Amino acid sequence: MAGVGADVVLAGDKLVRELNARHRGKSKPTNVLTYESPAPELVLALGVIRREAAAAGRRVAHHLVHLVVHGALHLQGYDHDHPGDARRMEMAESRLLHRLGVPNPWKRA
Repeated sequence: MAGVGADVVLAGDKLVRELNARHRGKSKPTNVLTYESPAPELVLALGVIRREAAAAGRRVAHHLVHLVVHGALHLQGYDHDHPGDARRMEMAESRLLHRLGVPNPWKRA
């Protein structure tokens, strides 16, 4: 993931819902939105992240790191629209998370 630089914005669910509606046609908050221009930016919905982490029994900090890695991989051209692409992205995420000392989010504890 060398060479990835992006602003990371922690936002409220309302702002992320508005951005998601405006840019993706989905009027609901999502955990992370990735923008390539005008400058690379990751917008994270802190409320969504907290709820997801609690539901999965994970630390909020670990889930937050996971979503920053996820967004950075999107900036590198990774996607998860198709099963093969999703698997490649998950494998890249788990390798990077391991390097950062964050547990694999797809493995049961």
